[in-house]
Amino acid sequence: MMEIGPYIKLHRIKQEMTQAELAEGIVSSAYLSKIENEKTEASPNVISLLCTRLGIQLDDGNDEMIREKLQKWYGMLSSEHDMDEMVQIYQELNQVMYDNHYSPDSLVMFEIHKIRYFLVIGEMDKALSQINKLSEMTGTFDSLHQYYWYKFKGNYNTMNSENYQAMRMYKIAEEKLNQLELSEEEVADLQYTIAVTHSKLRNTLEAIEYAEKAIATFRITYNFLRCAQSHIVLGISYRRIGMHDKAIKNYNLAKHLGELKQNKQIIHLTSQNLGYLYSTIGENRKAILNFEEIVQDPEVLLYESIIAATSLTKEYYNINNIDKAKETIEKSLELLDQTNDDEKYQLFKYMTYTYSYAINQEGHKFESLVIDEFIPYLKKQKDYANLVVYANMLARHFEGNNRYKESVKYYKLANNTYKELVSL
Repeated sequence: MMEIGPYIKLHRIKQEMTQAELAEGIVSSAYLSKIENEKTEASPNVISLLCTRLGIQLDDGNDEMIREKLQKWYGMLSSEHDMDEMVQIYQELNQVMYDNHYSPDSLVMFEIHKIRYFLVIGEMDKALSQINKLSEMTGTFDSLHQYYWYKFKGNYNTMNSENYQAMRMYKIAEEKLNQLELSEEEVADLQYTIAVTHSKLRNTLEAIEYAEKAIATFRITYNFLRCAQSHIVLGISYRRIGMHDKAIKNYNLAKHLGELKQNKQIIHLTSQNLGYLYSTIGENRKAILNFEEIVQDPEVLLYESIIAATSLTKEYYNINNIDKAKETIEKSLELLDQTNDDEKYQLFKYMTYTYSYAINQEGHKFESLVIDEFIPYLKKQKDYANLVVYANMLARHFEGNNRYKESVKYYKLANNTYKELVSL
């Protein structure tokens, strides 16, 4: 439970007031610091004067009603909910929490959950600002506060592609579970999040372990959406270790659950991953069917459509269906014209133009793009899987033009990268 000192500190920080400004005429700044950090117990009169200056009052006992609304909002932050409703409830809570001055415990939990809220609505800068603001308070957090603090900081790291740091945060949050009595659903949500992070770090066996743990709970609680997402993690993991039958089984389970929930995003994500798998094992026709399913769906999101279109280009190029490859290149360029986030779509731009120059036999442009831009980009992103593909493509290009020295150089790059990829 948060005590009065940290409660005063939270309101002072919220109002962007310095310790000197709050303490003036009441106590010294040093004494206020001791109050805020629970180094001393101030008299009721001092507390009253500080609260008056901040324009707040202590909890009047009406906390239960707002706690229920807070719990509803917290639940919305970790599941599929209407975004407009989520924003509306946040605005209501933000007003009532500070107008009515509810308990320190409720207030600090609300402030910590704001990190997650800003991430959900795509406000990364606000999420970081909230993290920085609350970092002054961490010494006064109890175990429950700390659990969500580390979990949501991990969420921020994940969205910032800082996966090693994210994992560190999630593991600290996991350590707090022994001190808490959280719902099975909440524990499973953290396990799923850790599974996804392990998958991104290519810790395949750990990803399988945590995904299985999460599924065991999601099945019992009938959380079909999370079950489907966990099956996708398992599918990716089994594909990576060559257990293709198990991968296909998990993808099909995910797709079935996506269809039950009529969740297009799950269906499309599963089709994309099935396409990757069939491409990996050389079943190009099946890969194409899965990618086509996404591209032809009018409800598909732009990002998913671009991924599928570029994947189709690659498949048609690999089976030497040049006319179809040209069609999908045009489709990809048309979709990329609708984007404004260069960094997010950079990979797909490189892929599209690489195949365009190769198909149109624009050798100089092809070499310049792949050598000077695409391969350095893939190295920087540590995208070893694609680095193998396009280093091999470049090597074959040089081999076809009797430039054997350059060909050997890029075959060697592809081979060394593949060894690194396998060892991850």
